Amino acid sequence: MRLRKFSLKWIPTVAILSSLAWAGCFLDNAQSQGSKATTVTTPTPKPTPQAISDLKQTPPLDPAKLGQPLPANLWIELSKLVNPAVVSITTAAAVNPRGGRGYRDPIQDFFEEFYGGQVPGAPQGRSARPREQMMGLGTGFIIREDGLIITNNHVVEQADIIKVQLDASDEKLYEAEVIGRDSRTDIALIKIDAKKKLPVAQLGDSKNVQVGEYVAAFGNPYGHAHTMTIGIVSAIGRAIAEINRFPFIQTDASINPGNSGGPLVNAQGYVIGVNTAIDARAQGIGFAIPIDDVKNIVAQLEKEGRIRRGFIGVGIATVDEDIAAQLGMSESPRGVLVTQVLRGGPADKAGIKPYDVIIEFDGKKTNTSADLQNSVGDLKIGGSGKAKVWRFDERGRRKDFTYDVKIEENPDDIRKAPAQKQYFGQNAPFDLGFKVSNHSAELAREFGIPTQAPKGPIVTDVTRGSSSSRSGLMVGDIFLDVNRQPVTNTRDVLKLLKKGRNFVRVVRGYNFVVLTLGE
Repeated sequence: MRLRKFSLKWIPTVAILSSLAWAGCFLDNAQSQGSKATTVTTPTPKPTPQAISDLKQTPPLDPAKLGQPLPANLWIELSKLVNPAVVSITTAAAVNPRGGRGYRDPIQDFFEEFYGGQVPGAPQGRSARPREQMMGLGTGFIIREDGLIITNNHVVEQADIIKVQLDASDEKLYEAEVIGRDSRTDIALIKIDAKKKLPVAQLGDSKNVQVGEYVAAFGNPYGHAHTMTIGIVSAIGRAIAEINRFPFIQTDASINPGNSGGPLVNAQGYVIGVNTAIDARAQGIGFAIPIDDVKNIVAQLEKEGRIRRGFIGVGIATVDEDIAAQLGMSESPRGVLVTQVLRGGPADKAGIKPYDVIIEFDGKKTNTSADLQNSVGDLKIGGSGKAKVWRFDERGRRKDFTYDVKIEENPDDIRKAPAQKQYFGQNAPFDLGFKVSNHSAELAREFGIPTQAPKGPIVTDVTRGSSSSRSGLMVGDIFLDVNRQPVTNTRDVLKLLKKGRNFVRVVRGYNFVVLTLGE
């Protein structure tokens, strides 16, 4: 797409305006004097102290810096300051044996699902090659010398392997450990052991961020490590509740797939946000999570590995005009309608019922569903909050109630292993991290194994993060030989495996793959 170029010529415009201003003075004076001789009176200049004092009353700029340009090397110095603390992240995850996704940053799924459509220029979501690893790109930035890194949850959420590159010219990749992550805020903490002190990014504050101020986005877009783009803050408080707990900072600094998790930095060199999303329908509309909100959850992520949120056990909907009319509400629509009450849950125990309207919780007005979710979610687990409730009878008559509701932990936030079908199989020895079973027609159908494939032992499970997972072994692989010895059943595989490194050959779909298992 060709971009139209615009140029603004300020100097001629100023000159014309200046001439017109002076011409106006002479014309007015001449008209007032009629045919008499023209007399021009110039105002007496203000004393310098008085002029400076007047400027300070409504200063367009710092009087001491009037007429001075911004430092010519501002962005160069900013790049030197921030880039050493920015890291590139590469992830790999085993793909569902029935087919998986190709090489893409999860930011694409993130906004394609919300807005629809494909991110322009991005790889397509489905791969024609089944049972391969899904690769991902992302960015992070170091916040502590020992290698603690902030990134986005969606960068590492599905990853079996997380590799971190400190510098584009450095071929060494460090394996990262997930310290904590939270899908609702889309923030994750990972850590590497570089065995040296690392440069860190300085965290600023976002409460005073203003529309129009310069910012720079750092990241790894499409694998172009340590890319820096410049723009301004184009909006603040951009609430998109469907994808994040916190309102975003909006910027026109270029953000692309791979920038996820990178820092948004102000002209003073402080991180004011974490780049997290783009509007796939537009150009120059990117979003960052305010750094003040990030700082509020980092300590809990590091300590507990997740964010514990409040839960009261209700289904809810924002009261609109239709709901208000059905209830007989005479006031303007307000509050949150309770559509469901979980039996035995906190709200049920407190006395809240379906069709109740919660207008306030913990002293905060609840005009929308998001208001109630945030009020409950921000309270301490085990504590309580007071719910102010309107209850309407069949005639629209209203009664007011106040309930003391205990706050429990949201079950969705309790860390659980994803539900997976369990298959019969024997565990490989030496903590290799996989199960293997003799070939059967049922397993072959389940894993989509071609009928022409060999009838050897089948991998039925691979432990996420294990040495076999990192080596690339996948569910549905068929063993041909182990350490160059042919195998025909599970017993052969287990007998030939040894402590340390194992050289194996497997069939994957219609391909023969050679792997090294073990450390």
